[in-house]
Amino acid sequence: MASKPSIPKGTRDFSPAEVAKRQYIIQTIKSNFEKFGFQPIETPSFENSETLMGKYGEEGDRLIFKILNSGDYLAKANATHLDAKDSTKLTSSISEKALRYDLTVPFARYVVQHQNEIEFPFKRYQIQPVWRADRPQKGRFREFFQCDADVVGSKSLWQEVELVQLYDTVFSTLGLNGVTVKINNRKILSGIAEVIGASDKLIDFTVALDKLDKIGEDGVKKEMIEKGISEEAIVKVQPLFNFTGTIAEKIEKLSQLLAASEEGMKGVEELRFICENVTNLALATAILDLDVTLARGLNYYTGAIFEVAAPKGVAMGSIGGGGRYDDLTGIFGLKNMSGVGISFGLDRIYLVIEELGLFPETVTESSKALFVNYGDAEAFYALQAIKKLRASGVKVELYPDKAKVGKQFQYADKRNIPFAVIVGGEEMNSDTYSLKNLVSGEQTTVDFEGLKNALI
Repeated sequence: MASKPSIPKGTRDFSPAEVAKRQYIIQTIKSNFEKFGFQPIETPSFENSETLMGKYGEEGDRLIFKILNSGDYLAKANATHLDAKDSTKLTSSISEKALRYDLTVPFARYVVQHQNEIEFPFKRYQIQPVWRADRPQKGRFREFFQCDADVVGSKSLWQEVELVQLYDTVFSTLGLNGVTVKINNRKILSGIAEVIGASDKLIDFTVALDKLDKIGEDGVKKEMIEKGISEEAIVKVQPLFNFTGTIAEKIEKLSQLLAASEEGMKGVEELRFICENVTNLALATAILDLDVTLARGLNYYTGAIFEVAAPKGVAMGSIGGGGRYDDLTGIFGLKNMSGVGISFGLDRIYLVIEELGLFPETVTESSKALFVNYGDAEAFYALQAIKKLRASGVKVELYPDKAKVGKQFQYADKRNIPFAVIVGGEEMNSDTYSLKNLVSGEQTTVDFEGLKNALI
């Protein structure tokens, strides 16, 4: 007996209705990317392993899907590592490629490779799938789309101001009012690590701090201690766990906390500039919030960092995030190329819109009319009208088989097609069409112009 077909955990099939809803979100994001001046690019689904490894921190590296070399991949494997069953060291000799983990690192590689063809500052957007060997759960998948917008070649903080506005514009257009755009700055985190005497543990410090929403204050402190951060240092960061007030008040508190750190004060001033200008320009429906525990546990962020939370009352992880990276392209040999970018989490945005019932009914509209098939002569007559209707932008279709009329109407009903067009000998002789409203049951006889006007 054949085994029951299945798909890997963390992946999904999408029905026509689901694809239509996803395309609605993608088109909304895409159109706003273009309004803000971003241009599209695409990169391969997989990259050379050396392009990806070491760019996302220790945790990120573990989540990268490695691709086995083609052919007898064990023939060229390092015998010592193979005998020792050392999978970490063995991987490099049996896997030279990997599925992309995100769109930012491949973008950095793209910029370096194509630097002589690019006009800087370069504003690009990219909407493609990425893969992570993560543990599947609600809103977290192993294959998912990212929708990124990045600017490289400019250190101007006006880019950050515009990216916050871009978030606000997209989510307002989707009807997702009340999302919270959280902002912080890696220089502030570096400054905090400096003033508590834990600069050598910056990555461990930020990775732990970034988990505050998931594992709570006690969990973060426990992880910090396990990573070698002293209890004395943890006492000094205690104010961060209950950091309240307006953005202006929080910035003032940070100024006092980081007065002894030059790097930290740079972060404070950058935040002040971004937040003041976003506030003065005003947001339509989004809320800007300074969150000092926000760390975005990726090694390449160097300045502002963003994360977007769903509207209150919706239990969902972040639906967007990003930040400033001053030296990402330097990894590939192109120095002094600052960049900043944000990402929209398509799959989570979908779940939030679905939960809140915000998809417009028109998104999943099927064909406007089904032409009933009475035979070859009638089908040909129908297809002449169908061709002209489609040229006018009307979605119509012919039932492919000569079946019982009741079966054809049933098909239209299941597809939520609102009209049936009946074409028999009488209609062909009079050059007309019988148009039946499948909701009300009303039926009228019309010429082609009447048919077109009724269906447009």
